[in-house]
Amino acid sequence: MLTQFSHERSQALLRQRNLFALTSAGLGLALVVAASLAATRDREVVLVPTLSKALTISKSGINADYLELVTRDAALMLLNRSPESLDYWMAQILELAAPAHHGELKAELVRIVEEQRGSDVAQAFVIKELNVDPERQTSEVSGTLKTFVGAQVIASDERKFRFTWTYQGLRLGLAGFAQLATDETPQENTDAQ
Repeated sequence: MLTQFSHERSQALLRQRNLFALTSAGLGLALVVAASLAATRDREVVLVPTLSKALTISKSGINADYLELVTRDAALMLLNRSPESLDYWMAQILELAAPAHHGELKAELVRIVEEQRGSDVAQAFVIKELNVDPERQTSEVSGTLKTFVGAQVIASDERKFRFTWTYQGLRLGLAGFAQLATDETPQENTDAQ
């Protein structure tokens, strides 16, 4: 009788062990599948800007909406300056710079800062049109550039500027900036390239 109970108990424990082994194998397989999916999936980061629409970026390329918003902010920062805020202005633009182009942009910005430091010349830019090309990683901004001496407007011209960007990993960096020719400005002037 004890042998029969012992045999039944052994069989029950054997069934339990086999069930746990199958469950462990299934969970191990699920872990391998989940890990491989996580490793091959594009990484996306949700940006939380103070904007009316949600944006995401991924390593597969630049989103046109994101490029437009970054260009808008960069253009307003770069083209609106006064002698009182030149150091802050330069530091903020250099934070946008791509590491490979940091030196070139800094040299051009230092030149602009040295020209304007101690003067009363300020400028303000009003955007009228903004076009982006995520494939070529460029954007163009058109608008009115006003130049002030003190409170007096001494010039108000229609200007067009091109921004060149680089996209590495999930970082969009400013690679160059140039003024393009318009009807009022026949030659192309390069501010930083």
